[in-house]
Parts: sequence; structure tokens; C-alpha cells
Amino acid sequence: MRRAVCPGSYDPATNGHVDIIERASKLFDEVVVAVLINKSKKGLFSIEERMEMLREVTAHLPNVRVDSWHGLLVDYCRQHDIAAIAKGLRSVSDFDYELQMAQMNRELSGVETLLMSNNPLWSFLSSSLVKEVATYGGDVAHLVPELVHERLKERLAELG
Repeated sequence: MRRAVCPGSYDPATNGHVDIIERASKLFDEVVVAVLINKSKKGLFSIEERMEMLREVTAHLPNVRVDSWHGLLVDYCRQHDIAAIAKGLRSVSDFDYELQMAQMNRELSGVETLLMSNNPLWSFLSSSLVKEVATYGGDVAHLVPELVHERLKERLAELG
């Protein structure tokens, strides 16, 4: 079975994330969307909330499952018999960073990394940018799945 992991913070998931997950799901028998836990960062959404939203926005993809992980991604891959990491590239600066990570991950574990160019529609898109624009009242409805947009509006209203 060909398996890949699509790692990220997904705080929140964007249309760019969903695009990469959907495309990876066509290339692999199973894709694990791994919400990476960084205890030093306080997210807008809890890990559980992110996972729930990801499950809902990927429900149409039968070979995709959602999980979380704290630690080295290659350790997750080894423990779950995953041979590849699938990630999206938005820009040249992403490439520089991701190439180093891909080489390190391969050196540490033999896990390969598939770097996929993002759809140009989403090349500027990041979770951080979505949160910032939404915080100041900007319309991000076309940048995130509808479910995520609703939860984002609710969370920002809760925070005042």
C-alpha cells in the first residue's frame, strides 16, 4: 500500500491545503493528514477542533484520514509505515525551506518528500494570513472551506 502524510498546523485549513490533500489522495492509496502539535504556539483552534474540521472537509475522500502528532514527522512515518511526505509549495522561499527539510528527512529515515506546486489560485494563501485578514473584518469566505469559514467567524466573535 502506498501511503503518504500531509503534515501541517492547519490553523485553520485553507482551500490551498484541501487542494494538496485532494491531489495527494489521487496519487496514494492512503493519505494521512497529520496536524502537527507545537506546544510553544497557541493556536486559534485546538488540535481537536482542527482535526474535526479536517475530517469534515475531507469526508468526500475515502482514502484520507486525520491524525495528530507531536515530535519528528519522520518518527510518525516510521511508526505508521508511511514512505512519503506530500507538501505544497507556494513560492521559491517555500522551496528553499522545504528542500532542506526533505533532504534532512530522507537522511534521517529514508522517507521521501513529494513537493507539489500549489494551484496558482492559492499561491498567496496561508493560515496566518487568513486569520489576520478575518480578524480585521476582511472577507475570507472564498479562501477557506465553508465549514471552516463558519467556525472562523464564530471563534473570532467569541474572542471579540
